[in-house]
Amino acid sequence: MIFNTFNNRARLARTASVGALGVAMFVSLGGTAFAQADPETEDNQEIVVSGIRGSLDRSAEIKKVNSGVVEVVSAEDIGKLPDVSIADSLARLPGVTAQRLEGRDQRLSIRGLGPDLGVTLLNGREQVTVGDNRGVEYDQYPSEFFKNVVVYKSAQANLVPAGIAGTVDLHMLRPLAQKNRIIALQARGQMNGQKSLNPDSPRYGYRASATYVDKFNNDTLGIAIGVSVAQTPSQDERYNAWGFPNASEVGGALILGGAKPYVQSNLLKRYGAVGTIEYEPSDNFHTTIDVLYSKFKETQHLRGIEFPLNPGWGSGATITQSTVSNGFTTAATYTGVHAVQRNDLNQRDATNLSVGWNTVYGVSDGINLTVDASYSRAKRTDFLLETYSGFGYNTGGPADTVKIAQQPNGTFSIVPTLNYTNTGAGGVGLTDPRGWGYNGTTAVVQAGFLNRPSFKDELKSLRASLDGEIGGSVIKGWEIGANFSRRSKTSAYKSYFLCPKGAGTNCTVSSGTPTFVAVPDAAKVGTNISLNYLGVPSMLTLDPMYLFNNALNPVFDNRPVSLVRDNNITENILTGYAMLKIDGDVGARNLKGSIGVQIVRSKQSSTGSYSNFSVVAGQPVVTVAPASGSASYTNVLPSLALSLETGQNTFIKMGIARTIVRARLDQLRINSEFSANLSRLGSTDPANSVFSSNGGNVQLRPYMSDNIDISFEKYFPKSGYFSVSGYFKHLTNYVNANDSFIADFAPAASVFLTPAQRAAVGTTLGRVSGPTNNGRGD
Repeated sequence: MIFNTFNNRARLARTASVGALGVAMFVSLGGTAFAQADPETEDNQEIVVSGIRGSLDRSAEIKKVNSGVVEVVSAEDIGKLPDVSIADSLARLPGVTAQRLEGRDQRLSIRGLGPDLGVTLLNGREQVTVGDNRGVEYDQYPSEFFKNVVVYKSAQANLVPAGIAGTVDLHMLRPLAQKNRIIALQARGQMNGQKSLNPDSPRYGYRASATYVDKFNNDTLGIAIGVSVAQTPSQDERYNAWGFPNASEVGGALILGGAKPYVQSNLLKRYGAVGTIEYEPSDNFHTTIDVLYSKFKETQHLRGIEFPLNPGWGSGATITQSTVSNGFTTAATYTGVHAVQRNDLNQRDATNLSVGWNTVYGVSDGINLTVDASYSRAKRTDFLLETYSGFGYNTGGPADTVKIAQQPNGTFSIVPTLNYTNTGAGGVGLTDPRGWGYNGTTAVVQAGFLNRPSFKDELKSLRASLDGEIGGSVIKGWEIGANFSRRSKTSAYKSYFLCPKGAGTNCTVSSGTPTFVAVPDAAKVGTNISLNYLGVPSMLTLDPMYLFNNALNPVFDNRPVSLVRDNNITENILTGYAMLKIDGDVGARNLKGSIGVQIVRSKQSSTGSYSNFSVVAGQPVVTVAPASGSASYTNVLPSLALSLETGQNTFIKMGIARTIVRARLDQLRINSEFSANLSRLGSTDPANSVFSSNGGNVQLRPYMSDNIDISFEKYFPKSGYFSVSGYFKHLTNYVNANDSFIADFAPAASVFLTPAQRAAVGTTLGRVSGPTNNGRGD
């Protein structure tokens, strides 16, 4: 888009976006769309054309009038740019960084702090996520659906909840605020610069959207409807180093411990819809209903070879030649290498629904009642399929000779000797090449593995507030309110060992399960792919779904660690707040802001299970028992936000606030792998008792931070601004994931110990290896 002022000599302008594969159309009916002639300058026929510049000015205006430290993106910045998600656009803001996962921007870090320390709102309402924890995956939100996005770097009392790193508030379009009927259509094509790395994945994609906005009933009723569809492919050449241990074989120098190169092809298909109904029959009543729905399916093909190399890690390899420079092995030759060839498929199906209803009612002159109800739900299921092939079971086949050499970009070339595409005599078959398969009690032939987790996240919220005006002083208004939310997230896991079909039971080696079978010809996919970016000329390319359906036998994974993953976390949060609004002159300078406090009452609970492995009468036994726990606590969170206009369009802003962010959901789970050391039955020392476990901690408190934000902002008369800001955060209750704490094991003891053993127990307290709130920092 180009912005300029044209006189009567400039009747026509053309604009083009070089390299953009697509077309965007914006049609405005019932009024002037792009330009308006000024009657006072009609003789000059001056036409003002606005687009992104206008949106930047609106963003600057929102930033200017806000008494807190904020960053803003407005609609033209999002809707008119070829961004896959909101995260792409927000990443352009200062202090906001997008984390790029699977070829696209998915999560945001504000001021260098991770996604777990931020909060995401939609129209002021907290959102659930299709992710494993709290961090919102922004690629579930099509960028076309939003009018503006405000990133709050400082907090105030009526921002519920507010994050430690910051708070991202996504604002959908309001139809009554639009001057005209709008029909907006967009279509774009996409082509990866890199050709498809896997033959069953496309190189081309597309993106299209349509939006309709209109007003009725004398402009008191407005509707906005939008749909979006996208198919986004990506191609990645991956290199995974397993670490660099010190190896005695090279005189104690550092050496490549192993590598896992893959070629990865992703295809994301996303469908979205949004609807808004807005009704304002009078100045005393205004109500809005918003609905947002997003569904996406991601398919990921990964093909590569794992090379275990370091002899000290049990690889079985031998180093025959090496080059060492400054204590680092830059080249080496390994013999006796037994690699694992992988043909994997990952699929994810996820849906996200958000519904909100907001009503503002003027109860009297200057006093308003606001009621807001919302519901947010996310569901996700994964199908994570791994298939393995090699030259023999448990390093029993032909060994490879592999040469490695450090490349200029820091990766290592890996040049094998064996032909990894040979499926004839002495070649590659379906097997467990390293003999890694173990079900917790005995060896299994693990020629593949399947994970099928599912997640459901629900959040219900009800908020009510009163606000009014105060005259005669710098205190201009007040607001009091309360917000109640109930969030429940359920995580369910199923996993399976995959072994070659045939004899045997439960995939165990001892029962006669085939340890090596030929690769079915029908499983082969087109031309074998290459890993030549690392020196592997080619590898066998197989269809993992064909192998799963026709060549592999699934057996349920009942290892103790696998049986204690299902859990539910429930949080009931009641937040009350009060705030005074400041707006007046102090020493001939205008001062705006607020002072307030939140009181947050929290109750969190978790249900899950304990698991225990023991040997009874010489036989291994896995026992599972239900577990539950809860915790309640209160936090008081004061805040102060001030904006002092020190000169014309020049401001100094300061924010002081205490904020909290709740611990990761997987850290709050009650689940635990339980063990009992019967030789310590009589011990009364909790740190050295009969009981111990490894798991989560339902007693975790939220991260807490005391924050100071300062910003200097200068806005220029025509357009643009300059700002510089700084911040300080003192964090307490920081969650240390690698810690331990004392817990009461009485419920577990009643299940896992005999009556005689329970009678001999010196203490039911024991140590849990799990997260605590012992961290702090600045």
